[in-house]
Amino acid sequence: MATTADLPEFNQRIADVMMAAKEQGGGLPQWLGIELREFTAGRLVATMEIRPDLVTPIGAIHGGVMAGFVDHCLGCVLYPLMKPGQWAATTEFKLNYLRAVKSGTLTAESTVLAMGRRSAVVRVEVTNDGALACVAQGTLLVSEPPSGK
Repeated sequence: MATTADLPEFNQRIADVMMAAKEQGGGLPQWLGIELREFTAGRLVATMEIRPDLVTPIGAIHGGVMAGFVDHCLGCVLYPLMKPGQWAATTEFKLNYLRAVKSGTLTAESTVLAMGRRSAVVRVEVTNDGALACVAQGTLLVSEPPSGK
């Protein structure tokens, strides 16, 4: 795991703005109801309430719901560490589903394992009301802002 000395400078202002944004940029994160709760250098805690419309007829959430939650948390943890204008794009991630999630609250803890100039590796552990439900790890591309050409 990267130590804070190994990470780029943490921008608390960006973290605070992201946590204050109730709509999380719209799209899937907003529809899922993801809330960013806590940021520190290289670490993010986010939550998501399981609603009845996210539960399949079998009685548990679809794996894609968990994957969407994890993917959002993979990228968000990087923004306070990146230069203004850069963005993070997931290039791959692997999930291990450990238990069926039927109700309650999902809590994701994202941790930056390594971060270079062009890529980062992030681990996410997701609990469901305290019980480990999923572990994931992903690689993200750190892209530079457009040059204006």
